[in-house]
Amino acid sequence: MDVLWSPWRYDYITASGSAKTSGCVFCDILRSSASDEEKFILSRAEFNFVILNIYPYGTGHLMILPFEHVAEIDKADKKITDEMMDLTKRAQTALTEIYHPEGFNIGMNLGKAAGAGVAGHFHMHILPRWFGDVNFITTFGQTRTMPESLHTTYEKLKGRI
Repeated sequence: MDVLWSPWRYDYITASGSAKTSGCVFCDILRSSASDEEKFILSRAEFNFVILNIYPYGTGHLMILPFEHVAEIDKADKKITDEMMDLTKRAQTALTEIYHPEGFNIGMNLGKAAGAGVAGHFHMHILPRWFGDVNFITTFGQTRTMPESLHTTYEKLKGRI
């Protein structure tokens, strides 16, 4: 039997419940002294930033987040949400040019009941999709197969969004 490795998932899987829920992971990323490259921040705009999802569902899985810690989109200022949509369009264009996906999932999960992993800081997911990218491994094994590392994805997308 072949082994599929997804070592980036280890930190997430082994984190204790309190480690996953203490504070806001996105605000912590912004406060961190690490470089944008180390944090996988692809771009910073006036009100939002674009970051690779470090626990991606597929290659090129990005998120767009406001700098401001806001839980609900309807509580955010219009300038934040307008810029978020502009960045979403730019991200889709860049992902299309680089990866040539056959479709996209673009959206938000607002609140824990809707599946938000970080319910206190709303964010937009942009996930390129290809026919066959969800298969028995994903469905039954709850394992993702990634054809490239996050560092490679970062280098391909840096400066494009």
